[in-house]
This record gives sequence, C-alpha cells and structure tokens, in this order.
Amino acid sequence: MAIQQRTAFFILFFSISYIPSLAVILRTTDKTVWANEFETIELTCLIESISTNNPRIEWKKIKKGVVSYVYFQNRISGDLEHRAQLREPANLLILNTSRSDTAEYRCEVAAIDDQRDFDEILISLAVRVKPVVPRCSVPVAVTVGTSSELHCLENEGFPAPQYSWFHDNEELPLDPKNSIKFINSSYTINSDTGGLKFRRVRKEDAGEYYCQAKNDAGYSQCPPQKMEVYDVDILGIFLKSFGAVVAVICVTVGVCHAHKHGCFSSKDQEGNNYKLPAQDDGVDYGDADEGHFRHKSSFVI
Repeated sequence: MAIQQRTAFFILFFSISYIPSLAVILRTTDKTVWANEFETIELTCLIESISTNNPRIEWKKIKKGVVSYVYFQNRISGDLEHRAQLREPANLLILNTSRSDTAEYRCEVAAIDDQRDFDEILISLAVRVKPVVPRCSVPVAVTVGTSSELHCLENEGFPAPQYSWFHDNEELPLDPKNSIKFINSSYTINSDTGGLKFRRVRKEDAGEYYCQAKNDAGYSQCPPQKMEVYDVDILGIFLKSFGAVVAVICVTVGVCHAHKHGCFSSKDQEGNNYKLPAQDDGVDYGDADEGHFRHKSSFVI
C-alpha cells in the first residue's frame, strides 16, 4: 500500500513539474513604454517557457481600434517596414520613432508542440514630442491701472506642454505672493493654457516678455516682445485724434464735391424762370401790345 502511494506521489510530482514545459508563456519588462521622438526604443516580448523549436511570432499594431501587422511571416511590414527589426527572442526594435508610432502593440507567439500553444502580451507605446515654438501675443502698449492679458499657445507637443512666462529674462513665479520682487504684482498665470493676466498694470510691469512651452521631451520658447506701460492712454488719444482729422477731411472733400456738382445752387437760377424788370411807380404803361401799336402809328404820321 505504501509503495503504491509513493508511486502515485512521484507520478503526480513529475506531471506537475512537466506541465510548464508544455506551455508557451510570455512576459515583458514594461507594459507601458515612453519614448522621445526620433529615438530608438525596444518593446520586449520575452518567452519564459516553450517546447516548440520554431514558434510563429507576430507583432500587431492597434491604433484607434484598427489592427495592422507590424511583423508577419518573418518580415516587418506596414509603416515600420524600414524602421524596425525583430530581435531575439521576440523583441521589437523601433528605430527613429515618430508621433505616429504612439499605439498599442501586441506580441503573439504560437507553439504547435506545446500543450498550451498560444500566448500574447500587450504593450502600450507613447512617443513624446518636443513642443514647437509657441505663438505669443503681447500688447505693445497698456495704461497704468488697466487690465491686460498675454497669450501663449502651442499644439504640437505631446504630452501637452506646461507654460511659463519670463519678464526681462527672469521667470515669473506662478504665485507672485511667494516672491519678494513680485509681491505687489497683480498677475495670474495659467500654466495649462498659457495665459498671463494682469488685473492692474503697474509701471514696473513694462519690459520684454516671452513664453516657454515645456514637456518631458523638451521645450521651446517664442522671441521676446516688448510691452510699454504709460501713465495716460497715448495710443488711444492718438487714434482718436487721427480719427477726428480723417473725419474732417472726409466732410470737407464731400462738401467740395457737392458744391462742384451744383448741389448748393439757388432754385431761382435754375431753368428759364426769370422775372420782368420792376416798373417805375406812378406811370401806367398800359398793355404791352398797345404800346407797341401806338409807337408804330406815331412813326407813320
């Protein structure tokens, strides 16, 4: 009886220890991988256990729900055809990564000689993109005591960049109350949208401003732009004066043009409506035809 129990134990032990060798098992060093654009990155697909000598290895790319082949029938295909290669045992090496490579990649291994003949592992790749030069908007002139806002925008970087502002080559702290130099400033910075807003502009706020967009891949900044701060609204006064001058010129030109075309002529001078000369008081000239007849009669006599 004891011999039979011992035999059953050894059979069970060897069966349990032999099962893993009849299954293909995969693992990876990192299921979420980050890479900077234009760099080389390796997606690891490690075969921990397998019995089949020549397993079928495939890599697939999944982006926005669309599945495409990356490695199929022992060759690289798709948009990675000339930028990737398979490395032992089943790792995928991507050269010169681009933002279009951001996707999920699935490593699949099929081993027909194993009891568990298939396994797969999913890896997420995100390619960081350095921000481009942001578009900055800085007002040329503002008046003391008024509100003003500076804008900064960049939409190429990935992940989305954080923004910071510089005044005369010195970075502005997010909270001016934490800095002795800027404690009296009334500005606020939105590091997500790139806005720099002054609630009340001071004379000390005049100077050169530029914005910097930064993420894990790097940073870029716009050229400095100068902002003047005046005690009075010189620019507004100039524009109003200029507008008034233009208005006067337009009215003058309009009047001259109208006068030239007779728009201001008297109605008495229009057409052939002329009045007869006034007659002397106390003299009765009688009818015009009658006078004409008498003149002829006297001439005959």
